[in-house]
Amino acid sequence: MVTADRIPAGDEPAARRVEELERAGVELVEVSFVDNAGITRVKTVPLGRLPAIATGGVGASPCFETFGSDDVMVYGRYLGGPDGDLRLVPDLDRAVALAAVPGWAWAPADRFTMAGTRFVACQRAFAARQAAAAAERGLSLRMAIEHEWIVGRADADGFVPAFDGPAYGQIRLEQVADYARSLVGDLQAQGLHVDQFHPEYAGAQLELSVAATDPVGAADDAVLVRHTIRARSLRHGWRATFAPSVDPDGAGSGAHLHLSVHDADGNAMTGGTGPAGLRPAGEAFVAGILRELPALVAVGAGHPASFLRLQPSRWAGVWQCWGVETRETAVRIVTGLPGTGSWAANAEVKCFDGTANPYLVIGSVIAAGLAGVAEELRLPPPVTGDPALRDPIEQAAAGVHRLPTSVSEAADALESSAVLAGAMGAELHDAVITVRRTEAERCAGLDAAELAAATRWRW
Repeated sequence: MVTADRIPAGDEPAARRVEELERAGVELVEVSFVDNAGITRVKTVPLGRLPAIATGGVGASPCFETFGSDDVMVYGRYLGGPDGDLRLVPDLDRAVALAAVPGWAWAPADRFTMAGTRFVACQRAFAARQAAAAAERGLSLRMAIEHEWIVGRADADGFVPAFDGPAYGQIRLEQVADYARSLVGDLQAQGLHVDQFHPEYAGAQLELSVAATDPVGAADDAVLVRHTIRARSLRHGWRATFAPSVDPDGAGSGAHLHLSVHDADGNAMTGGTGPAGLRPAGEAFVAGILRELPALVAVGAGHPASFLRLQPSRWAGVWQCWGVETRETAVRIVTGLPGTGSWAANAEVKCFDGTANPYLVIGSVIAAGLAGVAEELRLPPPVTGDPALRDPIEQAAAGVHRLPTSVSEAADALESSAVLAGAMGAELHDAVITVRRTEAERCAGLDAAELAAATRWRW
């Protein structure tokens, strides 16, 4: 990725990349960034212009920092409005021909000012800074995002499920087998390693996991995976949505984040004497995430539609607690089978969904974890079972609390988080809060069914 503080110079790598993409049949290149409402925005250029934009970027307004998912612009304290311009500089190392969109390539962008310096609110750069801060402490992260999505018929009004059958059922797989084979082939052709695919719980819902990688790479992968799923679905006559809820009465779709912390001795999520075998760095990192979870909800699941999904007893992770393979806790520790911990042990954060900017989520989680490491935090006792079934007095005594139940509550937690405010910087921190609060205001008059319908195809 672009690591310099200024736009890179020199076009020789871009010329080589043009030749490679041309051989793959590429004619046009899309350059993308993800805004604070979780919407991926794009500019496109003919392939021959790639060397020029690799050194000079392509223009995009900074107004998107305070765009909502409904495309309504507001003003933040620092950002928003019609003034100014930015340059989107594609990361040539991630440029790839799109298997499900013939003739096109995609590359994620880093954003710079017209003076050639880093844009203060570039979310991809924020994730990279946090990864670098971990490296300064002798730590590295391996991360991946699980993808849950629901598929409807593209030729129908409203929402008509593309298939039916029992949750996780073979009957569902029989209906999606050709689609799944094409999709997995697309992702593999684009250099992604698919770990798993299966029918999920909610109606017409599927899930796919890819291999863990470095933090910025994991966020890039998330954008590319979702893009590929949507494109392949359309070519199959279907329409995919990563919205958190299609049916407010049923389970929703999440975007769980898996992560492992590594130091000079290897994976700090295993081989230790701490809870669940965590070593000190791993335990402190997870404890830092656990502490910041109320604020992290505003980053990773902060749209009003997110709270249609964030309900107890739906495995959505609405409780601020952790457990070993406990799917109702917001943080689940996965130990792996005996002998596999060095590569399989990880922590899963379950309360996030597809409304989130993956770069913001990953950067914020690292910042929270690093604060835990700096303060040598320890984890409270783990939780088993469903906290919703426990006596409220018993819950409180055990320190088990419900995560925010509204956008306002989550935004308040983010606003008061010194850890995330310091990591993001004033401009980005304020922009995220501005987007969350204004989306809440504009959705305030909608009931659950209306909210699900209004946001069904936004992500």
